[in-house]
Amino acid sequence: MPSPSDRQYTDSHEWMKAVSDEWIIGVTQFAVNALSDVTYVALPAIGKTFALGDVLGEVESVKATSDIYSPIAGVITAVNTDLQKDPALLNTDPYEAGWLVKLKSAHTDGGNFMDAAAYDASNPI
Repeated sequence: MPSPSDRQYTDSHEWMKAVSDEWIIGVTQFAVNALSDVTYVALPAIGKTFALGDVLGEVESVKATSDIYSPIAGVITAVNTDLQKDPALLNTDPYEAGWLVKLKSAHTDGGNFMDAAAYDASNPI
C-alpha cells in the first residue's frame, strides 16, 4: 500500500500533515512493520515545546522501543489519547486513527521532507 500523498515524510519514518495552522504527526507504515506488534506509546504533554529533532515520544513493541522525533519545531496542542488505551491502533491504521500528536508551528510546506513517492521509493513495504 503506498503512503498517503497528502503528507510529508522524514527519513526517520515520521509523517506530518498540515491541517489549518497545525501539523498532525505520526509514524509510517514502514516503521510500524519494522516494530511489529505495538504494545505501548508514550506521548508528550499538551503545551510542551519541541525543537526540530527532539524526541517527542516513544513506541514500544514486542521487538524493540523506538524514539519518535519531532520533524519540526513547535508546541503540542493535542495528543491521541486513544493510543494510550489501544496502542495497536498504530498497527492497524498508522495514517488516520493512529496519529500521535498535533503541533502548532511556524513551519510552512516545502521543507527538507520527502513526498510520498520519494519516501516509498526509499522504503519499500
